[in-house]
Order: sequence, then structure tokens, then C-alpha cells
Amino acid sequence: MAGAKVISKKKPDDFARMEIAGQCVAAMHRAVREAAAPGVTTRELDAIAAEVLRGRGCRSSFLGYHGFPAVICTSPNSAIVHGIPDGYTLRNGDIISIDAGAIYEGWHGDAAFTMAIGDVPGEVQRLLDVTEEALWNGLRQARHGNRLGDVGHAIEATAEPHGYGVVREYIGHGIGRQMHEAPNVPNYGVPGKGLKLKVGMALAIEPMFNLGTAETVVLDDGWTVVTADGALSAHFEHTVLITADGPVVSTLPEPLPL
Repeated sequence: MAGAKVISKKKPDDFARMEIAGQCVAAMHRAVREAAAPGVTTRELDAIAAEVLRGRGCRSSFLGYHGFPAVICTSPNSAIVHGIPDGYTLRNGDIISIDAGAIYEGWHGDAAFTMAIGDVPGEVQRLLDVTEEALWNGLRQARHGNRLGDVGHAIEATAEPHGYGVVREYIGHGIGRQMHEAPNVPNYGVPGKGLKLKVGMALAIEPMFNLGTAETVVLDDGWTVVTADGALSAHFEHTVLITADGPVVSTLPEPLPL
């Protein structure tokens, strides 16, 4: 989903609201993860996430965004991002990416994860593990004085030994009062290059790695992005707040300083 142009600087009270939004996202993730099993449809997972939002007094960042028709994105198997919940029924051996966003008092949190449904081959589980590792490597670089290239390089370098395709058309972004703000946050880069990161910025960092080519295709629904070669894809994301004391991951049950 496209980013905005303005980089906004947040105050501590703004970050506090983003942490509440992020905790709602974490609760959505937990509820969906617990429910995802063979025989469950992605539309049912969407309804579960919507119930969590209502219970926490938050709104979905996704529902209605440029016409998106659901509360969460559900992207199984070769779907990379922006999958629309529908009647697809999960099966043993599937993987599925869940992307969720919440708004609390005008402030956003955004995070994603990929999970296996039942048993998957070792190479598939490794894809999930390495993509999540890359996310955390990128998050640790999101600190005052570093540059965007440091974040992207940390992510890309995690993928390289495994030969994964690093998706380039879809990247991370700034976040705050808008779900997508400047700057764009690529999952590749050169250390020491790019925009300098500063206290008061917030980023949604989200590596997407494919077992095959990095190339992508958008399906006829206008939303769902899939791998061009049909290979499996994994997607992990967290929102990170850049504070004077270092990065804080806000989309967890409790904010986590790094």
C-alpha cells in the first residue's frame, strides 16, 4: 500500500497512543494465531480480528483504506501481501501471512507475521524463521543517528546466505497519524547511506522473503500480491518507535526496548 510524503515527528504522548494501538495489533495477532488451523477460513480469521478491535476500543487501519474490504490481510502460501479474507479454507501444510493494523485516538500500529498450519517441510519453516530474524536485525538498526541503509542492509544480509528472493516492490514505511507516512523503508540498502534516523520517528519495518524469485504479480482483485513463480513467501513486520533511549517495538503485548 502506497506511502505518504510527510515525515512527522512524534512526541512522548503520541508514542504512548501508538503503543496502545500496537498492543491491540498484538492481541489481534494472538487471537488469529490461536484460531488458525485446518478447516478454518480466512474470512473467519478476519471476523476474529474485528472482535478484538471492538473489545479494545480501536479501529482497523485497513478496512476501507483505498477501498480495502477487510480488517486484516490474509496471504496464504505464494501470496506475499494484501490478500483479501474470503472463503479460502486453511489446510495442513499451508503457510499464511497475517497483516493487521489498529488505530487508537488517531494513531496507528501495524504488524504482520507468517505461520505454518500443521506440518511443513524444514525448508519452509526455515524461510519463516529467517524472515523473522531479518525483521529483528532491521529493528535493532532503527536508532537515532543510523541511516535507512543500515536497516535495509541488515535485512538483506540476513536473506543472502539462503538465496531467498528479497521483495523490492513492497517495502516498509513511516507510520503515525497515517498508516503510511514517509520515509519509505526498503528491505535492502547500503550501510551508512540514506535518510538519517532521528528521535521522534516511527517506522513499520517489514521484510518479505520468497523461496524463489523476488518478482511479484498482482492478482485480478487489484490487491493480492503473489510470487511470480508460485514459490512460497514469508512476511514479518513490527512498528518501531525511535526514542532517545533507543528503539522500542510497539506492536507487542508490552512495548519492548531494544
